[in-house]
Amino acid sequence: MIPVYIIVAIACFGLFLHPYVTFPLSLRLMRARPVRKDATARTPSATMLFSAYNEERTLPAKLHNIEEIRALHSDIAVLAYSDMSTDGTREMLLSRPDLLTLVPSTERTGKATGMRRMVAQADSDICIFTDANVILDPASVARLLEYFRDPAIGGVSGTLRYINEADGVTASVGGLYWRLEEKIKALESRCGSMMGADGSIFATRRALYPDVPPHLLDDMTASISVLFHGQRLISAPDVLAFEKTTTDARDEFRRKRRIACRAFNTHRHLWPQIVRHFPAIDIYKYVSHKLLRWFGAPVLLIALISTTLAFLAAGLPWIAGALWIAGVLALLIGRVARVPLLSPVTEILLSIGATFLGVIDAMRGRTYQTWAPAKSRD
Repeated sequence: MIPVYIIVAIACFGLFLHPYVTFPLSLRLMRARPVRKDATARTPSATMLFSAYNEERTLPAKLHNIEEIRALHSDIAVLAYSDMSTDGTREMLLSRPDLLTLVPSTERTGKATGMRRMVAQADSDICIFTDANVILDPASVARLLEYFRDPAIGGVSGTLRYINEADGVTASVGGLYWRLEEKIKALESRCGSMMGADGSIFATRRALYPDVPPHLLDDMTASISVLFHGQRLISAPDVLAFEKTTTDARDEFRRKRRIACRAFNTHRHLWPQIVRHFPAIDIYKYVSHKLLRWFGAPVLLIALISTTLAFLAAGLPWIAGALWIAGVLALLIGRVARVPLLSPVTEILLSIGATFLGVIDAMRGRTYQTWAPAKSRD
């Protein structure tokens, strides 16, 4: 049985590492598909949309950012949705009719509902989606719209950068993870389409926006739906957005769990269309980028159990015991103290665990429709 345990361990370690190591390497081997802009095509019209809930602390910077954007692009419309905020968010948005139009809400229904209502009110060619706490590089808007001169492109995702990575281990690991995520998205885009955009900054042709159920991720649903229409979803490294990430491990754990639950519910909603419309290369990308990450925790656990069984079958129980004790102690130390190597590893494993708990939540029928900004983010 020892060879079986070793094979299972190696296979599971390989599956666990694939989304982060072998998958990006495989993308580099695929044929590039360059963007082909039509120089004769007109610049499309655009509307910027964002939802907010209790964002009065971040809105002054957001409103100033909109001023900067409209100074360069006076023809861009801006729509905002306050999801029954209980602070001064609604009043702050209403105070700037020169900058934006507030789409009214009568009950707390969540971001997806807000986005759907704003898209229905927009009349532009392109909808630019962002978040209330995200700052866009004003010059990036023109670069974003330029990509839509290629008629094969239906969606464009900007590049998000965290500006507070030095604010603790949680923020540092979050920033490291996101830089890897952006690189993988760029590699996916290089050879066709990326597998979903982040809601901080992306844009789609308005005509392609789907009907998004309120408990699903609007950004994942809207961006992946672009591919169902035979158009590309690409990453734009020159379209920049800036945001603060969470600095508290508990906030980040809850956030990861909530997002994973909504993402897996979204996956179940989209999967029949993915199987029907995606070519083989995009199914490979989707499984590698999404599915394997969601199930990273049990795959890693099986790898560790198989390794333990191999040591036990080989008559080396003391090695197996020593490794488990050392591993648990290392994680505990990394959790309670800031140790250069151990603390980041602990944060990464907690994130992987939170993601799988979110998947279990989704399997049990749990849904998240509304949200609240993390306190440690501000």
